[in-house]
Amino acid sequence: MKNKLVLTSLALSLALAFSAHAADKKHPAKTATVEEAPLRAHLALISSDLFEGRGTGQRGADLTVQYLESQSQVIGLKPGNGNSYRQLVKIAGVKALPQQSSLQLVAGGAPIAIEFGKDWVWAPGDAVATHQFDTDIVFVGYGITAPEEKWDDYKGQDVKGKLLVMMVNDPQPTAEEANRFGGKALTYYGRWTYKYEEAKRRGAAGVLLIHTDASASYGWSVVQNGGTAEKFQLQGAALGTGLQGWISEDTARKLFAGAGKDLDQLRAAAERKDFAPVTLAAKLVGEEKADIRTVDQYNIAAVVPGTDPKLKDEVVIYSAHWDHLGKQGTTGDTIYNGAIDNGSGTAALLAMAKAAMQAPAKRSQMFLWVAAEEQGLLGSAMYAAQPLWPANKTAANLNLDSLNFMGITRDISTRGSERTELGEIAAKVAKDMGLSVAPVEPDLAGGYFRSDHFSFAKAGIPAFSIGGGRDYVKDPEGTREKARAHSKRTYHQVSDEFDPTWDFSGMVQQAQFTLNLGRAVADGAKMPAWKAGDPLGQVRAR
Repeated sequence: MKNKLVLTSLALSLALAFSAHAADKKHPAKTATVEEAPLRAHLALISSDLFEGRGTGQRGADLTVQYLESQSQVIGLKPGNGNSYRQLVKIAGVKALPQQSSLQLVAGGAPIAIEFGKDWVWAPGDAVATHQFDTDIVFVGYGITAPEEKWDDYKGQDVKGKLLVMMVNDPQPTAEEANRFGGKALTYYGRWTYKYEEAKRRGAAGVLLIHTDASASYGWSVVQNGGTAEKFQLQGAALGTGLQGWISEDTARKLFAGAGKDLDQLRAAAERKDFAPVTLAAKLVGEEKADIRTVDQYNIAAVVPGTDPKLKDEVVIYSAHWDHLGKQGTTGDTIYNGAIDNGSGTAALLAMAKAAMQAPAKRSQMFLWVAAEEQGLLGSAMYAAQPLWPANKTAANLNLDSLNFMGITRDISTRGSERTELGEIAAKVAKDMGLSVAPVEPDLAGGYFRSDHFSFAKAGIPAFSIGGGRDYVKDPEGTREKARAHSKRTYHQVSDEFDPTWDFSGMVQQAQFTLNLGRAVADGAKMPAWKAGDPLGQVRAR
C-alpha cells in the first residue's frame, strides 16, 4: 500500500510538471490566471496520509519541504535564498513528560485532583528538560501592562519566581470607555504570546492561562490536542518561563475555591484599572520533566523576478504555512491531515506561482511557504528576523491561511488591510473582479495577531491575511451554516481531511483575488504605507 501511494505521488507530481510545461509551450498566457486543476491536485496530495499531517519535526515535514522545493523548480521559480529555495529555521522541540513528572497544584494545603490533558496542559517554555517547583501562585488578572491605556495589572508587585495565573483576552469595553483595548476587538495584549512574554520579562517561574471557549474562541479539545503534543520554540530567540500552559475553567474554579477565593469575583475585579495582583493560598509543587531535541525545519522561498529595471529590486511576498499537527497518538486515526488548515493555502500558492510565471509584474514576487506556524508563527518569525529580501524593499505581505471550500461568493474578506494603504488597493481590486469588500467586524478572536502576516507587520511591512467571503452565491445562509459547522467539527482535528466533492471555485476565487492584489501592488507607482498613527507603522518609519 505504501509503495502504491509513493508511485501515485510521483505520477501526480510528474503530471503537474508536464501540464505546467505544456501550458507554457502550447498556450502562452498573457494574464496571470489561477487554475483549479493544479490547486486541486496539489491539495489532494499534500493533505493525503502520505504526507502524514506535515508535522513539525516529523517525516511528513521533510517530505513537504522536498515537494515544495521540487514543484518550485518545475514551475520555473528562482531560488529565494541565493542558490537555494530553503531558509533554515532552527527549532527546539519540547515534549512534556507528565508520567515522569510529579507536578501538583496545592490549594489550602491539599492537592487538587487533576489530570494532564483533561484538566491542564503544560511544558517548559525555556527548552530546559527539568524544573523543580515549590512556588507561590499569584492571580494577575489579564497579566497586561499597557501604558497607553493607563493599565497595569502588576501594580509594581514583585512576581519573580512565582507561578502566574491569568485570564485570556484583554479588558472588555465599558460604557465609559467603549474603545479601551480596541473596544470589542482583541488587541495583541490579549494574545497568549504577549502574556508569556510579559511574565518572562518580570522573572516569573511560570504561567497558567485560564481557558474558556468564549475567551479563547475555541474549545478545550484544541488546547488538549496542541498541549499534549510536542511544542517548538525558535532557538536563539527570547525563550519563555520554566512552565507555560493552560488550565480548564473547572480546574481554575477548584484551585481558587481551595484557596478560599471566588474566581468570578476576582475576574470581575480584574476588569477595573485599580485591580492589583492577588496571592492565593496555593502552590505549584513538584518536578517538571520534558524531552528536548533540536530540529532543523525550512521555509521555502521562490521568486518570479520583476520586469522593471528599478522596481524589480522591490518585492511582494505571498505566504502560507505548510505545516500542520502531523501524527499524534498510537490508536485510531493518528494523522492530522490539515487539508483546509493549511493545505489549502499551501496548494493555492503553488497554483498562483504557476500563474504568476506566465505574466511577471514590474516588482518581483516571492512565494514563501513558512514552517511551524502551528507552533507560534515560528517560520515567519524567523523570516522577519533574517529576511531574504530587505524589509525596506518589501512592498507587502499577503498571507493565505485556510481557503473557502464552499463555493464562490459576492464578497471577499480583507480584514486588517485597513491599517495600511493596502485597504484602498484591495477595494479597487475587489471592484474590478465584481466583488464587494466584506464589512470589517470587531476582531473578537484576535485573528490579526494569530497568522503569519503578523510577523511581517511587526517588522514594519504592510501585511494581512486574505479571507474567504461569506456572501455565498448559492444558498447564502445555508452555506454559511455548513461552513460554520465544518469548522467547528474539523479545526485542529483528524477530520480535517481532503474531500473531492468540495466546490473549489471559492478557493480559486480567493487565490485569484490575492494574486490580483499582489499584482496591483507589484505594478504600483510606490510601495503601500501604513496609516498615520498605527503603532506597527512606526517600525518602518524608523
